[in-house]
Amino acid sequence: MDVSELRDEVAAGRIDTVLLAVADMQGRLQGKRLSARYFLEEVLDHASEGCSYLLAVDVDMNTVDGYAMSSWDRGYGDFVMRPDLSTLRRVPWQEGTAMLMADLVWEDGSAVPPSPRQVLRRQLDRLAGRGWRAFVGTELEFVVYNDSYEDAWRRGYRDMNPANLYNVDYSLLGTARIEPLLRRIRLGMEGAGMYVESAKGECNLGQHEIAFRFTEALATCDNHAVYKNGAKEIAAQEGMSITFMAKPNQREGNSCHIHLSLRSDDGEPVMAGDGPHGLSPAGRSFIAGQLACLRELTLFHAPNINSYKRYVPGSFAPTAVKWGVDNRTCAMRLVGHGPSLRVENRVPGGDVNPYLAVAAMIAAGLHGIDNGLELQEAFTGNAYTSGADTVPHTLRDALALWEGSKVAQEAFGEEVVAHYANNARVELTAFEAAVTDWELLRGFERM
Repeated sequence: MDVSELRDEVAAGRIDTVLLAVADMQGRLQGKRLSARYFLEEVLDHASEGCSYLLAVDVDMNTVDGYAMSSWDRGYGDFVMRPDLSTLRRVPWQEGTAMLMADLVWEDGSAVPPSPRQVLRRQLDRLAGRGWRAFVGTELEFVVYNDSYEDAWRRGYRDMNPANLYNVDYSLLGTARIEPLLRRIRLGMEGAGMYVESAKGECNLGQHEIAFRFTEALATCDNHAVYKNGAKEIAAQEGMSITFMAKPNQREGNSCHIHLSLRSDDGEPVMAGDGPHGLSPAGRSFIAGQLACLRELTLFHAPNINSYKRYVPGSFAPTAVKWGVDNRTCAMRLVGHGPSLRVENRVPGGDVNPYLAVAAMIAAGLHGIDNGLELQEAFTGNAYTSGADTVPHTLRDALALWEGSKVAQEAFGEEVVAHYANNARVELTAFEAAVTDWELLRGFERM
């Protein structure tokens, strides 16, 4: 949708609301509902403002200490939400509504470095300097419940009713059971400008996945954020709920496999070549960089306490820092042939911030290329029993690796590294102060 079309729709009375959205540290959409008239007359040319605390709060929107860019001492002032007109789209599941993403900048026009969109833009600029572009697809799993979000909240998320009562991986019968919801989500996302490929069942009870066609990295991450938010909204309209959390129960977790390839400005594949497994020298070094940097950049792939509960041997969530050709037991899986050759990162879960994870993959790949890293032999067999280094076991482990990473400092800068380290410490402090159900069960009577 372009601005002229929006003007026509507003004049005809078919659109009356414009959502101006930013992606926060968790990859959630935050922003404002603007009257369409006000957007066209004021915000289009002059942008809008939002409190800088949007990048300095915890998941519950509590103000917390430790952020250099936003605090009580700095007065919690505003940053500017500058509309990105290339992202303007309809929101079919909300009446009379359009939306677009905004980039966060300060009053002087300079970028807000910790903003997830800016973190990714910085890495895309590094690629552009070489005449390259990143193309990305994300595969995001979720679990559907026949309970509203309000009912789930009131019950403390206990004794919920999954939409399927058995494993429906690839089952057409299983997906048919909730096809009205899946279809609404697919058609809604198509109406919002996305290219839906398919929907399929997964292993956990009520677990499903809707896949979208790859596109350029920033557009894919924007689509990912809009889809995730929209799927929840559509489920809520149906009196149901969806969770994307990495490990909602003891069964299989929700993954977010990220597929990435590089192309030159003239459309030629960068990673594909005539070497072993169809890789070019750049492709080999790019994957070698993923392996070399994976542990120290895991914080951008697994940002929450719960993220690390996925990494269980034999669960299809990877533990070994290995790569293989079409091998789902490895952290990095090479798939496709020729122009479609790409690396699949299987580490992120459904809770990932896509902007940060894709930025980490680009940074790792460029580290591999710039340092001429040699790629180890492709692993065959069961990587869970390989004895290889593993992804960090906990958020605390990942934080220590992140803060000690020269790659992160060089790629993202000191401000970004410190900002997301503080975010991890905030989550750790909150978790360590909480009394969990597990503790009550084990200790209430028997200790």
